[in-house]
Amino acid sequence: MCMGVRRAEQLARQAAEKAVETGERVFTYGPLIHNPQAVEELERHGVGVLDPALVESERLPDLHGAVVIIRAHGASLAAIDRLKSAGARIVDATCPRVIRSQRLARRYEKEGWQVVLVGDPSHGEIAGILGHTADALVADSPAQARLLAASLKGRRIALIAQTTIREEEYEAVIDVFRDQELVVTSEKTICPATRERQDALIELCSLVDAVIIIGGRNSANTRRLFAAAMGCGKPAWHIETARELVPEMAQFARVGITAGASTPDFIVDEIENALAAMAGA
Repeated sequence: MCMGVRRAEQLARQAAEKAVETGERVFTYGPLIHNPQAVEELERHGVGVLDPALVESERLPDLHGAVVIIRAHGASLAAIDRLKSAGARIVDATCPRVIRSQRLARRYEKEGWQVVLVGDPSHGEIAGILGHTADALVADSPAQARLLAASLKGRRIALIAQTTIREEEYEAVIDVFRDQELVVTSEKTICPATRERQDALIELCSLVDAVIIIGGRNSANTRRLFAAAMGCGKPAWHIETARELVPEMAQFARVGITAGASTPDFIVDEIENALAAMAGA
């Protein structure tokens, strides 16, 4: 797990342990981790999940005597206010790097810049940062950036990247805005762990005959790792659990394993052990 996700999981477990004594209910704002197995493990420890759509609606239940953990992706200011109004005690597990992006967005907006977030508009992190601004926009591709740039002539543009996108994706969007001769500033908000993980995968692919990417299918950074692995030209699989291992994997002399930033250590260990057992069968 990356630093931000591991910290969020630890805070959730601590809250669950404390709740045994206090009787408090414990929830996370949306799935704490983009990994179904990790979420199930937390549920076994008494940590429920509040649907963000429910928080945004008028149907939010009474949360007096409840703890709500804000996931590493963060949450909008409006969502946090609604949770507090419903009586919840907030434990903020937002990744420090995401907090920095939220603060940058607010600062640039206050200074009169048009904030453009570069990333997936449906991702929790982007949604959370949007909720810390008044009129930030989102560009998820160079094509979308061109459409935005055409409508922003004369504006000063502040670009802030989703922490988990590839640097090449970010640079491509930056180039589009600069080509339009706009006044542009761009912040280095991509998490170094994202780049290090991708670089390590490319090195790994040069040493093995096939590669397995472990992580939730709802994890954006895991999907990007899988795409990078496919780009290396080696046989590659994206799996969540050891149950998805297939005999073909054990036919290669050297199989590399890597995992997304939300993948718990115990799942990686299970898959490694199961694959070794298959190879030795």
